[in-house]
Amino acid sequence: MIRHLFTLMWNRRRANALLTLEILLAFVVLFAVSSIGVFYWTNYRAPLGFAYENAWQIGLSPGTQPHAEQFGTLQQVLARLRSTPGVVAASRSQDNTPFAFSNNTTNLEYGEGPAKRSAGDVNIYSAGPELRDVMGVQLHAGRWFDRRDEASALTPIVIDELLRAQLFEPGQEAVGQVVSSGGERWRVVGVSGPYRADGELSEPKPSLFRYVGPQDTTRALFRLLVRVRPGTGAALEKRIIDDIRVVNPLWHSSIDYLTEMRIAQLKVRLIPPAILGIVCVFLIVNVMLGLFGVLWLNISQRRGELGVRRALGASEAAISRQVVGEILVLTTFGLVLGLLVAAQFPLLGVFNVKAGVYLTAMAMAAVGLYLLATLCALYPSRLAAGIQPAV
Repeated sequence: MIRHLFTLMWNRRRANALLTLEILLAFVVLFAVSSIGVFYWTNYRAPLGFAYENAWQIGLSPGTQPHAEQFGTLQQVLARLRSTPGVVAASRSQDNTPFAFSNNTTNLEYGEGPAKRSAGDVNIYSAGPELRDVMGVQLHAGRWFDRRDEASALTPIVIDELLRAQLFEPGQEAVGQVVSSGGERWRVVGVSGPYRADGELSEPKPSLFRYVGPQDTTRALFRLLVRVRPGTGAALEKRIIDDIRVVNPLWHSSIDYLTEMRIAQLKVRLIPPAILGIVCVFLIVNVMLGLFGVLWLNISQRRGELGVRRALGASEAAISRQVVGEILVLTTFGLVLGLLVAAQFPLLGVFNVKAGVYLTAMAMAAVGLYLLATLCALYPSRLAAGIQPAV
């Protein structure tokens, strides 16, 4: 029966070209939506690697204060902040704080000659000893920054597991190794878990923390990350802002909650796929109406043929199964063409997305396409089954 349906549909391939094109279009739309959905869902399920609840970001502006005096004021602000009731810990940071839509990346190399290994587009974060307490960073090997690093000849760094896997052989000890970036040499003192400051929907990227000492006057000067006690809110926020003004009236500050920054980032990142999803829904509806209309017209043109089949003893169920089978065979033809197009995405590495995302999207689009075709064929198949036998 199946072989007969394939032969029948192949012989009618010219007459069914428009229907096959409709099916191909439906697959492309489903594949696009599925790819985006799988990509975001895969990223969302990966661990963030830090705790954003009860964490605040403080932005500082020194105003017109002379540059030579700014670091001293920053030290006073930090000392006052850490002694404030309700503040658990405070750490200096650069602008690429979690959910801030700000990136700072670098390229790293390890080894020499043919054995040299490199990692590109590595997120780099400035961090002091306090950042681990503020953000809850998990340490997997080695240690976090401490006072021993103030006298280090090479800048200490902590790398995450993803970066360790790119730079070192499996099983190789990363702690104590020296890596280079743009002529600078850094020593690995620890290996941490993930730290995805870009947010849940971004693809996990290799990351590292670069040590910022308490006397560093060049980096991480005007952004702070603070962990506060649960239940604190506007009162503590007002006190912190007032305390900064007391330290130096020229300085201005702003406080953002990481929980609110996360929600704002999610909204921004979800707007494009939401718009695309709405457009795709309309396209799918149009394709369904087109399939339904073409099938209905096809049944109307084949009333004589179907009547003869009924006269020869075909039951209503057999006629209905034949119509559904024909559309599923046509769906297979369109699916094969669609898979040929979709297969180019993982083969060519389009958008630098992992091949597994595209393969999963292909499977989801194929299942969705068969369900769509079956749904569109149900009513026309019932109409065909109701045709009376030819006399």
